[in-house]
Amino acid sequence: MDQRLKYLNALRTFESAARHKSYTKAAEELFVSQAAVSQQMRQLEQALLVKLFIRSGRKMLLTQSGESLYTSTNQALNLLIKGLNSIQNEDVAGDLTITSTQAFCSLWLMPRLYKFSQQHPNVNVRILGSNQKEDLRKKHIDLAIRFGVTKRLADSDHLVMEEFGEDVVYPVCSPKLLQHMWLKSPKDLLDCTLVSLANERLVTWETWFEHAGVDGYENLTKKTEVTSSDMALSAVLSGHGVTLAASAMFSQYIPTKQLVVPFKIRHPIIWKRFLAYDPNSVKRKRIQVFIDWIRTEMASSEPKVLLR
Repeated sequence: MDQRLKYLNALRTFESAARHKSYTKAAEELFVSQAAVSQQMRQLEQALLVKLFIRSGRKMLLTQSGESLYTSTNQALNLLIKGLNSIQNEDVAGDLTITSTQAFCSLWLMPRLYKFSQQHPNVNVRILGSNQKEDLRKKHIDLAIRFGVTKRLADSDHLVMEEFGEDVVYPVCSPKLLQHMWLKSPKDLLDCTLVSLANERLVTWETWFEHAGVDGYENLTKKTEVTSSDMALSAVLSGHGVTLAASAMFSQYIPTKQLVVPFKIRHPIIWKRFLAYDPNSVKRKRIQVFIDWIRTEMASSEPKVLLR
C-alpha cells in the first residue's frame, strides 16, 4: 500500500481548508482547533515535499500543486460519500430539518405542512425560521428555502441551488383602510402609514413610488418599520397602513377578503426562490421527497392576485 495513504486524515483536512480557502472555516467544519488544522497542513507539506498554500493577507491561497491536489481529494471524497450512501439504503422515513425566512415559514410553509405530513407520516420535519443565511453543515440543516434577485446572490459553496419559481411584490392593505383613505391613485398612498422592513435595500417604497411615477415620496413621514414580513402583514391585517409583500405571502388573504391589492402595480424587484442542499447528504432521498412536494404545492397554489 502507498505509504502516503497514512495521511488520509490530513488530506481530508486539506480538502476542507482548500475548499474554504481558510484554516479557520475548515476548523469550524471539522470541529477542531485552527491550530490543529495549521499543524496538519505543515505535516502534510513536509511529508509530500511540496508547498500547498501561500498566505495573501488573511486568505490562504492554493499553489499550483495545491490546486491539483484539491481537485483529486475533492473528487475522491465525493465518490466515497456516494459509495457510502449507496450501501446504506436509506429509508425515506426519519428526521428532516428545513430552514427559511421567518415570514415564509409562518405564512406559507406552516399552514400547508399538514399536507406533507399526511402524504409522508414517517418523515419528522423540523422547521427553523431564521432571517439569517444559516450554515447548513454547521447547523445540521438538510434543506434551505432561500430568496434572492439572482442565483449568484443566493449561491453557497458546494450546495446545489435549484430555482423553483419567483414571487412578485405588490402593495397590500385591509379593505377597511382602502375605503377609509379613499385610495383612488398611487399618489394617495403618500397619505397612508407605510409599513416597511428595517434595513431593506431592494424592495423599498421609494423604488415602488418611482416605478409608479409618483413624485413627493422623498418626504415620507408616516412610516412603521418592522423586522420581518409576517410582522408587516400582521399590522396591515389589523388595518395599520399599507405594506409591500411578496405574492406568496399574502395570496391566502385575498379570497377571504382580509387583504386587497389597491393598485395593480408590481414592484420592479422580483424575488427568485431557491432550494439549497448538500447533494451528498445521507438524507438525499428524504430531501428529494420534500422538494417534490413543495414544487407541486407551490405550483398548485401560485397566487392569482384579485383586485378590488
